[in-house]
Amino acid sequence: MTKALIVIDVQESFRTRAEWADNSNPGLIGQVNRLVDLTRAENGLVVWVLHSEPGSGGPFDPASGHVRLIDGLSPAEGEPVLTKTAHNAFTTTNLQQTLTVRGVQEVLISGIRTEQCCETTARVGSDLGFGVTFVTDATATTPLRHWRTGAVMSTNDIIERTESVLAGRFASIATVDELTGSILTGS
Repeated sequence: MTKALIVIDVQESFRTRAEWADNSNPGLIGQVNRLVDLTRAENGLVVWVLHSEPGSGGPFDPASGHVRLIDGLSPAEGEPVLTKTAHNAFTTTNLQQTLTVRGVQEVLISGIRTEQCCETTARVGSDLGFGVTFVTDATATTPLRHWRTGAVMSTNDIIERTESVLAGRFASIATVDELTGSILTGS
């Protein structure tokens, strides 16, 4: 096994927030499931990651009941489900060890927030020596308000920025169609 799909923070916590109505990818669950099917068909590893903020009293506090995968996602037997407390999926989990022990050399990145936990995981994964493919249309984000000026960055601008800073530096950029087409054509 040399490939793994990392599904980051696709959890109910986000759906409790008002801004979720403006998320960039209403079809996220379908796109993630296509990648899950592809990864399993290629005998790759699917790793599920949840974000937790114990004691915060918010939607990421495990006591809220929202720190669970969004309905429609389902780990298969033996697929790791890790819980992190940092932005990237490596620092506060055993993700690196899990991947290394299984011989994983390449990772596909999907999940929620394109520019935050997904981008940060891609950067750290690259720094750790993994080949990284960032599957943008299997990520989602919401508009961001600048902390000082109040200007709002659109989801399209966030996605474009994320792809720009990752491509050729930390990751290759791909779409679900590009990846699923490669298994069908054998390329």
